[in-house]
Amino acid sequence: MIKQIMPLSLIVALRFFGLFIVLPVLSIYALDMKGATPFLAGVVVGGYALTQALFQVPFGVLSDKIGRKITILIGLLIFIAGSIIAAMADSIYLLLLGRFLQGAGAIGSVVSAMVADLVKEEERAHAMAILGGTIALSFAAAMIVAPLIGGHWGIDKLFWLTAILSVMAIGILFTAVPQPPKIVHSYAEDEAKIADVFKDKALVRMYITFLFHSSIMTMAFFIIPYVMTHPVAEGGFGWEKSALWKVYFPAMIFGFIAMAPAAIFGEKYGKGKEIFMISVAVIFLGFIAMGFATTPWVFILGVVLFFIGFNMFEPLLQSFVAKFAKVHQKGAALGVANTFAYTGIFFGGLFAGYIMQHYDRATLAIVVALIALAWFYWVATMPSPNNRGNVYLPLDIFDREKVHALTKHDAIVESYVNETEGIAVVKYDKDLIDEDEVRGMLS
Repeated sequence: MIKQIMPLSLIVALRFFGLFIVLPVLSIYALDMKGATPFLAGVVVGGYALTQALFQVPFGVLSDKIGRKITILIGLLIFIAGSIIAAMADSIYLLLLGRFLQGAGAIGSVVSAMVADLVKEEERAHAMAILGGTIALSFAAAMIVAPLIGGHWGIDKLFWLTAILSVMAIGILFTAVPQPPKIVHSYAEDEAKIADVFKDKALVRMYITFLFHSSIMTMAFFIIPYVMTHPVAEGGFGWEKSALWKVYFPAMIFGFIAMAPAAIFGEKYGKGKEIFMISVAVIFLGFIAMGFATTPWVFILGVVLFFIGFNMFEPLLQSFVAKFAKVHQKGAALGVANTFAYTGIFFGGLFAGYIMQHYDRATLAIVVALIALAWFYWVATMPSPNNRGNVYLPLDIFDREKVHALTKHDAIVESYVNETEGIAVVKYDKDLIDEDEVRGMLS
């Protein structure tokens, strides 16, 4: 599994490093641009997410039809073009164009779907944890590198670095990423429509969770550099941009440490919903600290709490969507989930910029606290993501037609054939039936 997942993880890590590396300093960089306002700076921070939201589903569906690799290539090329435009921008509007174009290369759902293609569902949590871990490492590296490079050589250099890393990702895609297995399913064409991924209430719950998670993230990345670098007379703490790594480094260390127990308890022990609830509570406390801190150290404590809560979600979100989605819907469902995520990023940046332009960080903290309360209730009332199991049946022993016929049973969620590995897979509801009963139905 490691051999299959690591090249994809590296591609994702390089791409996300390119996105993350500008976040710690982007709001203050945008404010220095010709024609900039705090509101437009907020749009720059979250703007790429608008086009991400628009293109996640088309890219996911396209990958289901023409293949994952070619779709990832298209997305990376678009991302490179956007990075170059952002690097050459001399006004807030050209910077916005570059950010919008960066977002149009929406390959997140495609990579997640490819991971789901390459590994069995029981190993998927581990695979997603590896994926999330590499993203977290790229996140941590970006938080440290961005203030140093941006502070000493200019933030435009960060966009050039982003373009170079994306070219490297294309090389990895065609030299190290394996072809996904050939999957055969029995669904009719009309069952593979986008509307179908909204029929599962559990999937819809996950989509809204993605929305909350990402919108609050963008608000955090707007307020952190804004407050830390603004003069004391204007309610900030007056730090230099190059010193921001001292804020992000401890936050990322604690956030990264929190990922492992979150993945273990969320997957191995079936406590995913409980992990989500704890995460929301920690994010709530983090924003309260950031909103009302009177010293930089209390503010940094809030940043640490935010990163802990935020990172606890990372190894579980994509995995749970892939669990709930049927085999022919994975690309589309993950595309919808990421659409909600990027919609949240866009509006999070929009709201943060508007609130900071017209009010203050305490108001922003109160808004986030209210969102977190609604989010906590939403998560507390969602179904358990761990109530579905899989049976793997060798095709040289079991009749594939009988396997497909199982889908008529209320306890069977779906069945499909993995031609590459020569097995049939039956997904069932653990609350209604167990594995022995599934096998008994085929005897």
